[in-house]
Amino acid sequence: MVSKSSSVEQRTTADPPKGAARTAERRGYEVPAQQGPRTAVAERRRGGWRGRLHTTLDLIRANPTGRVALKIFIGILGALIVTVGIALIPLPGPGWLLVIAGLGVWAVEFHWARRLLAFTRRHVHAWTRWVTSRSLPVRLLLGAVGLAFVAVVVWASLKYSLGIDLFARALHYLATH
Repeated sequence: MVSKSSSVEQRTTADPPKGAARTAERRGYEVPAQQGPRTAVAERRRGGWRGRLHTTLDLIRANPTGRVALKIFIGILGALIVTVGIALIPLPGPGWLLVIAGLGVWAVEFHWARRLLAFTRRHVHAWTRWVTSRSLPVRLLLGAVGLAFVAVVVWASLKYSLGIDLFARALHYLATH
């Protein structure tokens, strides 16, 4: 004879999915099975904001219209961030950081962006390991080369975009004072 508690447990784990999950499953999408309401709440609390974000994205993806709308929204938002980042690359500021952040936004929905972001991370970590394994004079030289590059970029962007030649103004100032 089966006890009441075990039959209730069997019924709750064997219940078919409800609502959007059932519709998504009927249309051929894979829907993760929930263990029960307490487990879902505990997982959400344990995951923090990332867990809530993943749950929200999974709910949006369960609906075919939501899936397309999410792809469009992520595509436009990532393109906007990458475009601003590319525009800021020659200027002093977080140009490359914004490009990588836009790539991270795209990686939420697009597999090619996820692979490109992983490639970028791998190479940045390899570069960082290589630089930190060098002696102090080599690191100082690399830092000086980086600063010189930034200075040339700032000078060129000010000269050709705003018409301000800092080098000529500095020479003029030194000659007149």
